[in-house]
Amino acid sequence: MAPQDMSDVWKYFALGFSALVPLVNPPGSALELLSIVGLANVKPYKVLAKKISVNTILFLTVTALAGPYVLSFFGISMEVLQLMGGSVLVAMGWAMLNKQEEKPDRNGPEIRQAAEVCAANYWESRAFYPLTFPITVGPGSLTVMLTLSGEAKALGFPARFCAFGGLLLSLVLMSILIYIFYAYAPRVATWIPAGAVHGVMRVVAFLLLCIGGQIAWHGLQSLLRSAYL
Repeated sequence: MAPQDMSDVWKYFALGFSALVPLVNPPGSALELLSIVGLANVKPYKVLAKKISVNTILFLTVTALAGPYVLSFFGISMEVLQLMGGSVLVAMGWAMLNKQEEKPDRNGPEIRQAAEVCAANYWESRAFYPLTFPITVGPGSLTVMLTLSGEAKALGFPARFCAFGGLLLSLVLMSILIYIFYAYAPRVATWIPAGAVHGVMRVVAFLLLCIGGQIAWHGLQSLLRSAYL
């Protein structure tokens, strides 16, 4: 494999992973899962973690591979996708950058009641909806994959193959993180101070804002260039 091909792999791996991290947010999503399932139901966490991580990689892989062709079917150009997808990422990054820290009440009566009433098989039957989508993988993650896969589809064959390989690697790593944090969700609250998570996510949100701006600017440049030709 040529050095240029390897650079495409690492480029799209870095873009995909850095854009997905603040949206999926495995530590924060693990705490959200904990607040939903509850501490009284510790047994299903590892089973749920396996199912959700597999669902995530399959869902986003199908989105990355089929998404560009769906957009082509509806006549949506690559330039418009870049402009609008990048703009959405900028908006999400800005919102996350200015989001106030929330401290969910995990001791509320409704949460305790749900933890006591809901059995393990109840949550396992809901591993895809709502635990995978939209709690773990939301519209923002779909936008990232559609935008980056659309860019990859516009490349030549060797570079396109390597770009999709990089995106797949980012999904594999993200799914591994999801499994680790979800499987040990009851311990995550004690492992990671809330302030540390809050600070790190601010930095990653800024990177997401920059990535979205770069993608949107690339699409706008292409549209302006085609308009003046």
